[in-house]
Amino acid sequence: METWVRTREIVTMENGTKLAKFSLATTESYKNAKGEKVDDTQWHNIVAWGKTAEIVENYLTKGKQVAVEGKLTHRSYETKEGDKRYITEVRCNELLMLGK
Repeated sequence: METWVRTREIVTMENGTKLAKFSLATTESYKNAKGEKVDDTQWHNIVAWGKTAEIVENYLTKGKQVAVEGKLTHRSYETKEGDKRYITEVRCNELLMLGK
C-alpha cells in the first residue's frame, strides 16, 4: 500500500499552538476475479497538533510519502448556510517520513 500527501494547511492558534490539516491518499493494488490489476485509491483527512503540526509545516509537501499513526475521529459542523456536515478525520499522533 502506498501513501501520498495531496494538500496541507497550517494554522497558528491564538495561544501559539500549531494545527496542521492535510489530505493523504492510500492506494492498494490487487487482482480482481479476472486476474486484472486494480488500483483502489482512498483519500483521508489528517489533523495534527503541536510538535507534529510543526513537522508537517517544515517538512511535508505535496507528493511526499508518509506513514501516519493516529485515532479515527468523527465530528460535525454547520456551514455558513446552516447546513450540517459530517467529517471523518485521523488525529495524527505519529508521523514518519518515507522515501527520499
